[in-house]
Amino acid sequence: MLTTKKLFELKIEPPDADIYLAARKKWDGISKPIDGLGDFETVVARIAAIEGTIDPAIDKRAAVIMCADNGIVEEGVSQTGKEITTAVARALGAGISTACTLGRSARVDIVPVDIGIDCGELVDGVLDLKVRRGTRNFLNEPAMTSEEALLAIERGMDLAGDLAKKGYKAIATGEMGIGNTTTSAAVLSALLQTDSEGIVGRGSGLDDAGLHRKTKVVKQGLLKYGYGEKPDDSCKAIDEESVEDKKNRALDILCNLGGLDIAGLSGLCIGCAINHIPVVLDGVISTTAALLADSLVPGIREYLIPSHEGREKGNLMALKALLLSPLIKGNMALGEGTGAIMLFPLLDVVFDYFRGGAKFNDYRIDEYKRFD
Repeated sequence: MLTTKKLFELKIEPPDADIYLAARKKWDGISKPIDGLGDFETVVARIAAIEGTIDPAIDKRAAVIMCADNGIVEEGVSQTGKEITTAVARALGAGISTACTLGRSARVDIVPVDIGIDCGELVDGVLDLKVRRGTRNFLNEPAMTSEEALLAIERGMDLAGDLAKKGYKAIATGEMGIGNTTTSAAVLSALLQTDSEGIVGRGSGLDDAGLHRKTKVVKQGLLKYGYGEKPDDSCKAIDEESVEDKKNRALDILCNLGGLDIAGLSGLCIGCAINHIPVVLDGVISTTAALLADSLVPGIREYLIPSHEGREKGNLMALKALLLSPLIKGNMALGEGTGAIMLFPLLDVVFDYFRGGAKFNDYRIDEYKRFD
C-alpha cells in the first residue's frame, strides 16, 4: 500500500543524456537545415533519451482516460450535471466517444478508467479502479482523505506498470468528469500561488454569470484551506519552500481541492517515469496533474511531452511551470485526451523521417555546421 513516506521517497532516474546528444547528432546528419524541424527534433531526441535507445519507438501507444465525478458540481460550476460523466464513460467503454473515434485513426488504444465515477454500476468496457463515488464538495469539507488520494495515485502508478509490461511505448493522458476544470483551476492556483482569476475558464461552456459563480467558488475554496490568492508575509513563497515542504503542500492541495482524476493521472505520470515511458499530456487537467506529480516526485517533468496549447488559460501556466511548450496550437478544449491523441500522427511522420531521412552524402553536398 502506498503511504506518504513511500511516495515522497520515490526517486526518478533521469533520461539518458548521452542518448539525447546522440539523437541530436543523428538529426544534424540528415540532409536538411540545422534544427529544420524545430521542436519536433527535440521531442524525438527526448523520447530517445527516455527510452534509452537511439532507435526509439512509439508504435504501441495508449490513451488512459481517467473518469471521475466532483462534489463541487453541487455549486453550479458546470453547464451540465454529473450524470454526463457516466454517459460519456459508457460511450468510451462502447468505443463510440470522440477519443475512441480519433484513436482509431491515430492508432492509439483507448483505456477508459473509472477512478471515481458517482455511479453504482460497473460500466462495460471501462477499467474499474474506483476509489470512491466522486469527491466531496470542497467548500464544505476536503475533497478526499489522504488515504483516498494516495490510493488513486497508487492505482495510476500500477496501471502505468501494467501497460509497460504489455509493451506500450508511449502513454497519453486524458480525463472525463463534470466539474474538473473547477478542481484543476483550484489545484493549479494553489500550486502556483497565483490569482485564480487568471486561471478559471469557461470549461465546457459557461455564460458570464456561470463564469463569475465558478470563479467565486474557486476563490472561496482557496481561502477556506489557507492558500489565499497571492503569497504574503504569512506564507512562504514557493521558491523559498524546501523540497519536503513542497511535497507536503502539494499532497494537501490535492486532498483539499483536487479530483480523483487528477490524483490518478498524477500517479500515471509517476508510474510512466519509473518505467521510462514518455507521457503525452492533453489539456489543463492533464497538465495540472503532471505539475502535481512533479511536485510530489521531482524529475517527472523530464518524461512529459506536451501536446497542445488548449483554450483553458491555466494550461500554458502549468506548462510554463514545468518548463515545457506545446507543439500544437489548435484552440481546442474537448477533453478525453483528444489533443494528445492528435499529436501522434504528427510524431509518426517525424519519427519516420528520423529513421529514414536521406543523409548529406546521398545528396553529394556538404553537411551543415552547427555554430550554437
